[in-house]
Amino acid sequence: MPNRQLDNLPLEWMRAFEAAGRTGSFTAAAAETGLTQSAISQRIGNLEHQIGTALFVRQARGVILTVDGETWLPYVSSALNSLRHSSEALFGVQRQHLTISATASIIELWIAERLRRLPAQEHIQISFKSMVIASDVAPLDDVIRVRYGTGDWRQHFKVPLYKEEISPVVAPDLLESAKRWQTLPRLNLSGGRPSWKEWAEQTGDSVTPVPLFRFDAFSSALAAARAGLGVLLASLPLCHEDLQSGRLVRLSKNTLSTQSTNWLLASQKSVSQRQWAMLSGILAKSD
Repeated sequence: MPNRQLDNLPLEWMRAFEAAGRTGSFTAAAAETGLTQSAISQRIGNLEHQIGTALFVRQARGVILTVDGETWLPYVSSALNSLRHSSEALFGVQRQHLTISATASIIELWIAERLRRLPAQEHIQISFKSMVIASDVAPLDDVIRVRYGTGDWRQHFKVPLYKEEISPVVAPDLLESAKRWQTLPRLNLSGGRPSWKEWAEQTGDSVTPVPLFRFDAFSSALAAARAGLGVLLASLPLCHEDLQSGRLVRLSKNTLSTQSTNWLLASQKSVSQRQWAMLSGILAKSD
């Protein structure tokens, strides 16, 4: 005979148990779900009564999961996550207007070319906001962002656009004028990327000559390198087209080691799960 006491367990009871079990606190579960602590306690008590098993041990300093509660929690968490993800994928509201905030360099050298892969049937309007690195401090929940770093941001959606590789590049005409590229003029780029100092420490090359031209945008520094103004310590993924076409040549097989790269970041407010899967699949491809 079926166990009728397990039929039709209210979803709100399960959510209360999962939140309390995961956070280890009725108070934290209340804050997360927007309920009161007494409401969480009541729902969990109702659930325990219905299934005939204690899920928590109540103590003066808080609660801890029982053996049964600890055993059941991963299954409940998995079921709720599956329900949430499938609901978002099937019924989530699809935004018709997306906003992407990135540096002008990333928009020009990485994003624009890849947007040709955007399916025409999506009918999505995309606005771009050119981000100034120094002002990239305040979170924008309704904006998809590209930020340079190691990926340690608290965002629901995030993916690296590419694996960063940094090595010196130069225009072929300028290279012909020197016996050793290390004697050529150098270009400097502001920001958090590795510099000529780090290159010298890793390879043993001299830190001189001191760069005479300094830029705060990678696209500007890249244009200067194409014009033959000097050697640029460049992001190889971002100058891939220039290297393929021969406008620039790579000068060393060495690459600077770095854990940082450009990341695509978004909140659930800025994009649906299905749109994120489509957009990140397009922009995070390196080929």
